This record gives sequence, C-alpha cells and structure tokens, in this order.
Amino acid sequence: MQTQAHRTWWPKIATFSLAAIAAGSAAYWVMKWVAIAPAGSIAPVVFAEPVQSDPQVVARLLGGGQASAGTTPVDAGPAPDNAANRFKLMGVVADRTHSGHALISVDGQPAKPYRVGAQVNENLVLKSVSTRSAALATRLDAPASVNLELPVLAQP
Repeated sequence: MQTQAHRTWWPKIATFSLAAIAAGSAAYWVMKWVAIAPAGSIAPVVFAEPVQSDPQVVARLLGGGQASAGTTPVDAGPAPDNAANRFKLMGVVADRTHSGHALISVDGQPAKPYRVGAQVNENLVLKSVSTRSAALATRLDAPASVNLELPVLAQP
C-alpha cells in the first residue's frame, strides 16, 4: 500500500507544475496588456547641442588673466633671442607626479592648454608641471631649458 501512495504523487506534482506555468503565462500577458501606455505620455529624447567654451574664460579659470602686483603690460613683440620671453604661463593643473596640463601663451597669442609631453612649439615640449610652474625642454628626457612661473597673485 505504501508503494501505491508514492506513485500517485507524480501526477499531482506534474499537474501542479503545469497549472503554475499556465497561471504565470496568463498573468504575464494580462500585465503586458494592461501596462500599455498611451502614445502621448512617452517623452521624446532631446539631445542638447554641445556648449562651445570660451578660451578666455578657461584661461581665467586656470589662473590666467590675473594682474600681478607691480607689473607693466607686455609689449606686442617679445625678443626673439630669449626663449623665456616668448612663453607666458597662464595656468597649471598638476599632481604629485609632475604630470598634468599647463595653459601657455606663445608669442603673445591666446593661451592654449598643453599636456605634459605635448609639443609647445617647433623646438620645445612641456617636460613637467608643478603647483605654480612649468618646465619646457627639447625632449622629455632632456634637462629643462625654460622654466615658466605663474605671476604672483595680487592681494585683495
């Protein structure tokens, strides 16, 4: 008798499993049918135009454009024989490993950002940057030939 009771459980388990699958399928389709949203409630995706940055604003954010105490305006024509007069450091973003970016003006032109290792002009690359200075060299492994310092900030 014990074996007869054991054999009747398999059809009951199979029937219960099929009923559960059928109920789950019916519930899925009912929820899918009820959850259809009206076409007007879906918001269209709008992509904004990229914002054009102003180089002068970026220069001011990186510390450039601030008048230093006791300085006179720079004349338009820097001396061609002195390489340090051709470059002006406007801003620096540096980390502890002396890598980062520098905002440098070359020959009185608007300042441009340069990454450490980038070519600044035909002869020099940005070798390293620190908190308030940048070093230019002919190659990354060469000694620095030009050291640029940020101007001293005016006291408020």
